[in-house]
Amino acid sequence: MNRVQCRRGRTGLNRRDFLALMSASALSFTLGGCAVNPVTGRRELMLLSEDQEVAIDREHAPHQLSADFGVSQDEELNDYIASLGQELAVRSHRAGMPYSFQVVNANYINAYAFPGGTIGITRGIMLEMNDEAELAALLGHEIGHVNARHAAQRMTRGMIAQLTVAGATVAVATSEDRQGLAPLVQTLGGLSAGALLAHYSRENEREADDLGMEYASRAGQNPAGMVDLHRMLLEQSKRKPSAIELMFSTHPMSSERMERAERMMEQRYRSQHERSRHDERYQASIAGLRRLAPAIKEQQEGEREMGREKFAQAEPYFQKALQLAPTDYTGLVLMSRCQYGLGKKEEAVRFADLARETYPGEAQALQVAGIARLGLGNNEVAYQHFTAYDELLPGNPNSNFLKGVSLENMGRRQDAAQEYVEYLQMVGEGGQSAYARQRLTEWGVLEKR
Repeated sequence: MNRVQCRRGRTGLNRRDFLALMSASALSFTLGGCAVNPVTGRRELMLLSEDQEVAIDREHAPHQLSADFGVSQDEELNDYIASLGQELAVRSHRAGMPYSFQVVNANYINAYAFPGGTIGITRGIMLEMNDEAELAALLGHEIGHVNARHAAQRMTRGMIAQLTVAGATVAVATSEDRQGLAPLVQTLGGLSAGALLAHYSRENEREADDLGMEYASRAGQNPAGMVDLHRMLLEQSKRKPSAIELMFSTHPMSSERMERAERMMEQRYRSQHERSRHDERYQASIAGLRRLAPAIKEQQEGEREMGREKFAQAEPYFQKALQLAPTDYTGLVLMSRCQYGLGKKEEAVRFADLARETYPGEAQALQVAGIARLGLGNNEVAYQHFTAYDELLPGNPNSNFLKGVSLENMGRRQDAAQEYVEYLQMVGEGGQSAYARQRLTEWGVLEKR
């Protein structure tokens, strides 16, 4: 333990390696090569193989899904999404990719794809769409990003931004005040929403739109759904700017994209205007979500206030949401965060425990409960929660840091040092690395710089 060394994960691409892919120059001599773009047929520089795309997906997508409060427990809804997604995927340029499609419990308006074919749709956007044609356009668009290898292209060019793990929101104030925790913010308990997502260019978006319409058409869907999808998103940018902010940052929007889709309908898909939009089938499939819609609306308002660290203003919205939907996992986790932000740590524990009971297989509530108990000085139970989180969702460096804090507070310095070393191996700099490095230096594990 005299020095921190980089460590590779099972896939050969741990989180630090993943971030290193943002620098094309760092890899140009070891991974450089050309590949045929499956959509255009052109040869282009590509530093990632298809196997690496899948490996990155499998390692990182589960963390994003958990940051978005996990996959919906509405099995009928997920079956519907998966069925439609596969109908589109088998008609795409990369039909053999291991696609998966699921609705996640996040309230913000977005959809995203990881490079190996994991595609997530938030419940927030599901409630804003009107019919299956719009959903097919959305899924086709995300499949288009996978097919055109947009994430891999941007990694190759060293242009991906914000593909990093959000630092833990827990910090020890001083060595004399090890129980002091930073004010709770919206990213408590895991990764910030969207932290692992690719940020596409306008050119990428136009290509994904074209592919989405093409795949919808091939699957017998009405490609005009793309026009209405864009119209809805532009309207939401005015009505709910905070709920759609992340989508606009990762998927640049403009009226030009809607107008382009309109031209495509007139020039290429004119004969398909009258195809069914399957609105009744869509509405039947989201019946469970529609019942939750009033609670989700309250949660969106609460999240807006909590994002500004106005916890007192956020609390009534979450209270109303839980009156409407007492067992909604997202609502319970949000209320736990809010209570911690208000300094009500016992209440934060209570709501986090209720969330755990509601969705036992989802990891985020475990980490939120652990942080709340850490704030109460219940270090041993907090450590157990962080360990259980790590078993459910391994690979989040925040877990190592939080376990280190728990162990340090229990007087188990050697074990704490190991956790801090592992944390630094994964994050390098940023997050809570300064604190971890300081403690390791004080304990003689690292040499002074």
